[in-house]
Amino acid sequence: MIPVPSEVRVWLAVGRTDMRKGMNGLALQVQQALGRDPHAGDLYVFRGARGDLIKIVWHDGIGMSLYAKPLERGRFIWPSPADGILAITAAQLASMETPGRPMSEPAAPSST
Repeated sequence: MIPVPSEVRVWLAVGRTDMRKGMNGLALQVQQALGRDPHAGDLYVFRGARGDLIKIVWHDGIGMSLYAKPLERGRFIWPSPADGILAITAAQLASMETPGRPMSEPAAPSST
């Protein structure tokens, strides 16, 4: 996953997102639907209805980036489908890379 600096806040856009949206469309959703500034340096994580793809929008101070993480099997664990935004930790974001692992349980360290 993305090496996230510890001071960066991570936000989940709970509910369903149209995953056809690109970087500009998701940044606009951050502004209009979530009422936040997509250029403030926070990470915004979106998941579609199928649950097998997340997209992350991040402005790192230099420019806006869009990251996509698809799963071949399984689904990303996600909070209940109410609209809004939920803060999570960078460790919880990293644990989302492991399908089926609860977000409250950190990912196991790699042995490399």
